[in-house]
Amino acid sequence: LKVIAIDEQLRVIYEDNVHFDKDLPEFKTQGGVYIHGDRLTVTSPVLMWVKALDMILERMKSSGFNFSQVRALSGAGQQHGSVYWKKGSIQILKNASSELPLHQSLKACFSVSYSPIWMDSSTASQCSALEKAVGGAQHLASITGSRAYERFTGNQIAKIYSQNPEVYMQTERISLVSSFAASLFLGAYAPIDYSDGSGMNLLQIWEKVWSRSCLDACAPGLEEKLGCPVPSHSVLGPISPYYRQRYGFSPDCKIVAFTGDNPGEMSTSIRFSEYDCVCISLGTSDTLFLWIQEPTPALEGHILCNPVDSQTYMALLCFKNGSLMRERIRDDCASGSWDEFSKALSSTVAGNNGNLGFYFDVMEITPEAVGIHRFNRDNQKVVSDFPKEVEIRALIEGQFMAKRVHAEKLGYKVSKYDGKL
Repeated sequence: LKVIAIDEQLRVIYEDNVHFDKDLPEFKTQGGVYIHGDRLTVTSPVLMWVKALDMILERMKSSGFNFSQVRALSGAGQQHGSVYWKKGSIQILKNASSELPLHQSLKACFSVSYSPIWMDSSTASQCSALEKAVGGAQHLASITGSRAYERFTGNQIAKIYSQNPEVYMQTERISLVSSFAASLFLGAYAPIDYSDGSGMNLLQIWEKVWSRSCLDACAPGLEEKLGCPVPSHSVLGPISPYYRQRYGFSPDCKIVAFTGDNPGEMSTSIRFSEYDCVCISLGTSDTLFLWIQEPTPALEGHILCNPVDSQTYMALLCFKNGSLMRERIRDDCASGSWDEFSKALSSTVAGNNGNLGFYFDVMEITPEAVGIHRFNRDNQKVVSDFPKEVEIRALIEGQFMAKRVHAEKLGYKVSKYDGKL
């Protein structure tokens, strides 16, 4: 859990973090999660998140941070995680005593103690049922922006309902991690925002309303448990009396809708312009964010509502073979040195004289493929390695060509930039 405070000139004036495993060892997580015995189910304890928030705010208070100067507060939570509020919890949240840490007041508020998160892959049967109910994977993508994914919240809800219907019936509100965090500050159930909500297989991304056919395929009475979605920049209301009394926040401090981590990253990375924009995150997995006007949802990748402009969209593509793949080729072809890697890349020409490669050490997400696939200028598949400098350029160009190809499938239009913004 991370906090950052900025002033009106966007200068950072405070930052800190809580590390779940190290700072909250009583929850016994590894990487902040529990990986269950089936190796498919992955969850996080809800109270750990609340206690982490208590801890980070207490640290700020001890440091002398002046909460009364905070004018607005917002945040981002991991996409696809979900929280299940037990019936009657709204009154406990609203009337929490400022004399107690919030996690103590909320310890009995959750019908599901361990939240399914983005790493969970235990809902294959629910995904299949959802796609079948709405007329197929492509039709589901046309409605919600994505085919059915195991981590997506609609399928997680369907699993809970099918396996524990009594738990589902005890639930009065279902939050995403983002709207859950906003709820803690608001002292009321915060609505799900359009952008994070479009990563659930439940939201009609064109009309910005819940899809009746998708809701009905997952669980009964679901619309009431989700509440009405709102634009990602909505001001939800003032901060709750709990935080005013315990930490000294001003009653004028506004809570702005929280969103998912991917929309949050795009909204802080890309400037609005009349041109479609691209943001690429080169991490363990490579992630491609696109600001897009007229998307065409496909079976690969995701179309989400744009967190900055509700009338446009963001496309998201994730490639599993990212930095680890580049590091492996660096070690094999450049003696483990990025300087040598860069020199080799610079020594070859753009286009690599027609030599191209696609490098997947592990099963790729987009597309579903594995292995090393090399092609020469005559489009003949080459089994043996390329020369080292050719291998390096083939890797880099192949990765970026793949990003462009799949982006264009989602409706992204590549055109010559005229230099004007």
